Amino acid sequence: MSRRSGILEFAVLGLLRESPMHGYELRKRLNTSLGVFRAFSYGTLYPCLKTLVANGWLIEEPGTTAEDAPAAPLTGRRAKIVYRLTAEGKEHFEQLLSQTGPDAYEDETFAARFAFFGQTSRDVRMRVLEGRRSRLEERLEKMRASLARTRERLDDYTLELQRHGMESVEREVRWLNELIESERAGRDLKGSATGGSAQQDTTSGATGGLPRPGDDPRPDTPDDTAT
Repeated sequence: MSRRSGILEFAVLGLLRESPMHGYELRKRLNTSLGVFRAFSYGTLYPCLKTLVANGWLIEEPGTTAEDAPAAPLTGRRAKIVYRLTAEGKEHFEQLLSQTGPDAYEDETFAARFAFFGQTSRDVRMRVLEGRRSRLEERLEKMRASLARTRERLDDYTLELQRHGMESVEREVRWLNELIESERAGRDLKGSATGGSAQQDTTSGATGGLPRPGDDPRPDTPDDTAT
């Protein structure tokens, strides 16, 4: 399984832990609440759902809303399928939430993990945040060393691009320092509570509230990490 598909499965399980959803609603939530998935399509989501069903982590049920009920007899269309998390799926998701290795804080995965911090224990949050900070500090050190070696050979625009990249990493490290300090002090972000969801923004900006490399991930206000 690729890292990309693995984090998609994680996000799907996390959203369905809140409540059952149609595929369309699930895709919308992935796009709006988890901006890291903005570019993915139905062709990516539905194979993921089928895999989760095959593994016993989800079950498919016919739609039961007022809109769905008359759909088949009146229009000939199939009623929408609702996806529901099973007990095994919930247990699997909780196991994924407890993981603190590199897969939890790499660029491709950290945003989705952070979006579900409201459902994550404090000690796990701390390890993930510290792992992310350590990884970025290593990257920053390499960037500075590279810039020092090559500064004289680069034109002004390339230098400016490298400085911009360094400043972006520095901003995220500062943001992580603030989060880690809050966690150590026993403070949750405003409105955050254990057992929350990823519905609301975790930071600011058009990325659905998710930090990305190169963004300034620090919130303007102490918004929810997850509701």
